[in-house]
Amino acid sequence: MLLFSAVLADHLRIKVIRKQTLHWECDGQLSSSSMCRALRCSAGMDPLGARSQFVEVQTLSTWERQTDPEGEKEEYNDSLVSQQAFLSPFPYREDINRKIVLYNGDVALLNCTAIVNTSNETLTDKNPISESIHTYAGPELRDEMLKLKGCRTGEAKMTKGFNLAARFIIHTVGPKYKTKYRTAAENSLYNCYRNVMQLAREQAMASVAVCVVSTTRRGYPLEDATHIAFRTVRRFLENYGESIETVVFAVTDMEEPTYRKLLPLYYPRSEEEERASLPLIPADIGNSEGEPVVPERQIRIAEKPGCLEVDSEAETLDSDLGQVGTHAFSRMEGDVDKQRKLILQGQLSDATMQKQHQRNYNRWLCRARAEDLSDIAALKALYQTGVDMCGRTVMVLVGRNIPVTLIDMEKALLYFIHVMDHITVKEYVMVYFHTLTGEHNHLDSEFLKKLHEIVDTKFKNNLRAFYFVHPSFRSKVSTWFFTTFSVSGMKQKVHHVETLQQLFTCILPEQIDIPPFVLEYDARMVIVYWAGQGPGRDALCPPSMWPLMPTGNERFTIL
Repeated sequence: MLLFSAVLADHLRIKVIRKQTLHWECDGQLSSSSMCRALRCSAGMDPLGARSQFVEVQTLSTWERQTDPEGEKEEYNDSLVSQQAFLSPFPYREDINRKIVLYNGDVALLNCTAIVNTSNETLTDKNPISESIHTYAGPELRDEMLKLKGCRTGEAKMTKGFNLAARFIIHTVGPKYKTKYRTAAENSLYNCYRNVMQLAREQAMASVAVCVVSTTRRGYPLEDATHIAFRTVRRFLENYGESIETVVFAVTDMEEPTYRKLLPLYYPRSEEEERASLPLIPADIGNSEGEPVVPERQIRIAEKPGCLEVDSEAETLDSDLGQVGTHAFSRMEGDVDKQRKLILQGQLSDATMQKQHQRNYNRWLCRARAEDLSDIAALKALYQTGVDMCGRTVMVLVGRNIPVTLIDMEKALLYFIHVMDHITVKEYVMVYFHTLTGEHNHLDSEFLKKLHEIVDTKFKNNLRAFYFVHPSFRSKVSTWFFTTFSVSGMKQKVHHVETLQQLFTCILPEQIDIPPFVLEYDARMVIVYWAGQGPGRDALCPPSMWPLMPTGNERFTIL
């Protein structure tokens, strides 16, 4: 009896599948190979009765049901979260989370309505994703793609899936990334994901599997690209996602950690995760569609701008500004021009400016705590040592250990904030060893100015002294110009120290860890000086340099 029931069930299922396949064939949507593939994938078996290698999307766990692997949960600072008084731009939405799937595997093996193929402008790119799709789809796909006559960057075009489990393939071309043209690359990548989602909606697709669009060969930073992908898909599902049931983010082992780290920012699985992720959301989240926004290029468009009545000018102006559009061309957050004008005129309240500065610093601090900065830490350019004679913490900065031209200076800035944040809550001093530095070690004034603008006020208020050890004539001039014209309140705190003997009048030798090459250089300088006191002084040290030579008796007033 049980055997009869099982045979009958299989017969009925195959009958239904055949009926559905014949219906597709009548619509002209399936070739003969596609019908065989549909029967095989629907039954979950290949013609020989073996289990199919294709993966059913319905069997994958949705994002809301997935949990972070042990030991990979981010630790968030509750005090920072509590300081954020504004709502998250990406609130917890259970209905959207049910549509999101994170899948580690080959996108070509997914059985869904459509999968995404990333390629180049001629649709002939031989990246791993394209190669796999062509392998499983068969030679018919290559013939079909020749008819498309290429695809522009940011566009999306569709073909049949042929021997794939997916019915359709959406082909798109990601941008080539160059820092100089970052804005253009961001817009192009946004268009890739936006056009893919739009095509899925127009074709009434129930499920779409999206790979990482910009390949490694195109040089787009993975984390930056992931932010754009997540926010674009999120905004599309919010505004137009009624017909789309599932969006699968297909990744490799290398890409999965980044996707898992950033998914909670845009798709929080609880209100608690929403609050915890809020400080980590980048400042640039695009407009209501997820499209990148460049504030300098935004234009306010008011209705009938030439029809202002004299007696109600202010009221009419407010009314006109209320009619500003919300699309990428006209959208703006508040009256930015008015705020900048008030800042320049000094009319913006100190409390408002301080609040804006604190919010910006908190974002940098959260980024610093979230990113892997081990490569910067390995340079050993910044470290904490003992205390000075007043009991204040001493921080050491070694200029020779900073290869400015070889490292990511933004990561260096994040590392500085990460290390110094808890030090600067009380008074401290800094010792900078300029010893034996070269051109590739010198920090430019723009970076230093940016650092000064970003750091919290406690960095500046609690810094009591900055000791500049072994300065050159050029560094003295640069420091004078920088502290005089670029930053305020620093000039009186900077002290140029010619020898370690002078430094030891403020910080005892046992309270500071000095790199060996600094000790050797200082010892040579002292030998040269004392040798110059004898008959051979003229040879070792010209008379013109005598006034510049340290005597070893200089002392600094401890502030």
